[in-house]
Amino acid sequence: MSILANKNTRVLIQGITGTQASFHVRRSLDYGTNIVGGVTPGKGGQEHLGLPVFNTVKEAIEATGANASVLFVPATAVKSAVREDAEAGLELAVCISDNVPVRDMLEIKNILRGGKTIFVGPNTPGIITPGEARLGIFPENIHRKGKVGIVSRSSTLTYEAVLETNRAGLGQSTVIGLGDDMLIGMDYIEALERFSADDETEAVILIGQLGGRFEEMAAEHYKNMTRKKPVLAFVAGNAMPFGHKMGYAGDIMSGGKVSALDKQNCMREAGMTVVEKINQIHEELQKIQRLYA
Repeated sequence: MSILANKNTRVLIQGITGTQASFHVRRSLDYGTNIVGGVTPGKGGQEHLGLPVFNTVKEAIEATGANASVLFVPATAVKSAVREDAEAGLELAVCISDNVPVRDMLEIKNILRGGKTIFVGPNTPGIITPGEARLGIFPENIHRKGKVGIVSRSSTLTYEAVLETNRAGLGQSTVIGLGDDMLIGMDYIEALERFSADDETEAVILIGQLGGRFEEMAAEHYKNMTRKKPVLAFVAGNAMPFGHKMGYAGDIMSGGKVSALDKQNCMREAGMTVVEKINQIHEELQKIQRLYA
């Protein structure tokens, strides 16, 4: 089982004819992702990479039965693209685009409120279910199908966590990049709930970073969950002096007033296992594996 995306997910690519989209669509197709078409306004009726191109998401869904989309569109076009997804009833929208204006993100959250569309991103590497589906830009060659769910706000450290699960011999069930902007769609809480409901996920790695309260909110929620999986947590920036700004949008907005140590303490108090260095993850995973063997 997987969460959010699997081999049966029928994927659209919004902005499919762009250079970056074309590069990653080829890789995702080679990986076996069930991409069924693309959307580029004004280019409907054409084919690109052997896939049909449509003018609107609604047309694409009617023709292909798509239920998910990956957005490779300019930042200024994200709001209208998400509106299309929500109005068409897509189940999942993954936004690779970065530099989405904060005001647009506020409007996007309002657009999605009460609807069925799960929005991941923006500024995310996407979602990958090893061996089944790649929705985004993940380096697919490092992933191994397995038992550990990964959810992260840091793209690069997500890849490090993947390698750590491989070192532990456990692999990954699903890997989710939440995006490291100040405002994001899906958050840690929803990811933890979904991983906890997944029979094939035995543990979860949560990668946090400075800025915002996403990690503290996740810890508070995890503490009160009745059904939960073991969670290993790492917070980027734990070696930085107090007040140091990492450059992340959330850290800049919070003025560096919340340290990595503050986040770590919240996680420990909630019952998560916190590691000081990311290369300690595989050792802790092996301990959990022995505990539940």
